[in-house]
Amino acid sequence: MKAFPNIQRWKFKKLHKPSFNFTKLTERKIFVPIQAQYAIQALESGKLTFKQLEACRRALRRGLGKSVRIYFHVFTGVPVSKKPVAVRMGKGKGGISYWIAIIKQGKVIVEVSTSSKNIMFALTKAANKLPVKTAFLKLTF
Repeated sequence: MKAFPNIQRWKFKKLHKPSFNFTKLTERKIFVPIQAQYAIQALESGKLTFKQLEACRRALRRGLGKSVRIYFHVFTGVPVSKKPVAVRMGKGKGGISYWIAIIKQGKVIVEVSTSSKNIMFALTKAANKLPVKTAFLKLTF
């Protein structure tokens, strides 16, 4: 999973803080599965950090093994800056602290291709790592 975009090509690396009305964000794209049978879909909109996505990936790997194909459909491409603790006001904007992905309601976050029997247990473990409400999709071709 690729963590950071190529920020050397950006003219301004520190963006404004994303302030969305998360209650109105809904995904309008139609989801087309790549090759997987199971997916985790967001039921509410919100923000995901790279650490949360990595914890989700690790939970899937632990539950299903190395031979399973995992496809992430979200990308952490929005930087969030933060000033250090106990620093006085002024002196410019703080450094980039972490990266987030903006998740809309209805967005498919992870897609898993497997024929394992404990898939629902692994998907439940992975969904518990995410801060948004999720649902499981079983895809048929």
